[in-house]
Amino acid sequence: MIIIASENGRVGIVEAMHVLRCGGSALDAVETGIRLVEDNAEDETVGVGGLPNLLGVVQLDASIMDGRTRACGAVGAVRDYAHPITIARRVMEELPHVFLVGEGAERFAAEIGAERRQLLTEKAAETWRKRMLEAMSVAELERLGEDPHLRRWVGVTMDPRLAGGTVNFIAQDAEGNIACGVSTSGWAWKYPGRLGDSPVIGAGNYADNRYGAAACTGLGEMTIRAGTARSVVLYMQMGMDVEEACCQAMKDLQELRPGGGIDIIALDRHGRPAAVSNEKVGGTYVVMTDEMDTYEERPRTLVPPLVGKG
Repeated sequence: MIIIASENGRVGIVEAMHVLRCGGSALDAVETGIRLVEDNAEDETVGVGGLPNLLGVVQLDASIMDGRTRACGAVGAVRDYAHPITIARRVMEELPHVFLVGEGAERFAAEIGAERRQLLTEKAAETWRKRMLEAMSVAELERLGEDPHLRRWVGVTMDPRLAGGTVNFIAQDAEGNIACGVSTSGWAWKYPGRLGDSPVIGAGNYADNRYGAAACTGLGEMTIRAGTARSVVLYMQMGMDVEEACCQAMKDLQELRPGGGIDIIALDRHGRPAAVSNEKVGGTYVVMTDEMDTYEERPRTLVPPLVGKG
């Protein structure tokens, strides 16, 4: 049994492994680990404490996929619910659909009794206000919700350093089943309703017991264009080893402009992990097997962009 996660998954990976050791499924472990990250108000990129959109509203996205059946569920632009990963799993298990967004996702969350919570913390609200006032006057900020040209502010307030926060978990249980999950508050100061790759099956998340699983963190607009998570799994299907598959999927992004930071984690069907980054020298991910007392932090392989390419 093994679990891997993005670096911020360290707060949930030990409990996720406990789930597997107690006989839980890979899906159970993924959901458990991600819920703990969603609860971590110190993480400004996921769940409670996540940085808000342009209007100061926190909107959350998540997806989950069962590698045994390739069933999946996803939600996007969810407000006022602390655990979008759980809502996404219930979409997968209770609806004939895969993807719910906005008011529909929130209605479904209410139907299943999902936990409601204030997502915007004082710290995140203050960070948002400070950033907005660097770009606009107090009067403009007070009228921002009524601005008929809101789109003009997206480029002004945009900060690529705050575009990529997400948590990824991939688990393989005692039966060899693989599951993958992703949760995020998305790009800070995004245009309301923006979705990145995290809730998009095949872009930010993909799992298939026959070959493996992959998940992405970073500028989701890029991995949506390339179908990156699915590509990693497809390259493993074609016979590449897990690290080679990650590197090839990253190279597929090199021709895309404008470029941006991308991280990938992956696990093959034999339980072998890998992780790559296109910008983080010294970037890491976390790994834990059932034989380990706690997780290990391991380096990601750097796949730098081509010179002159975005």
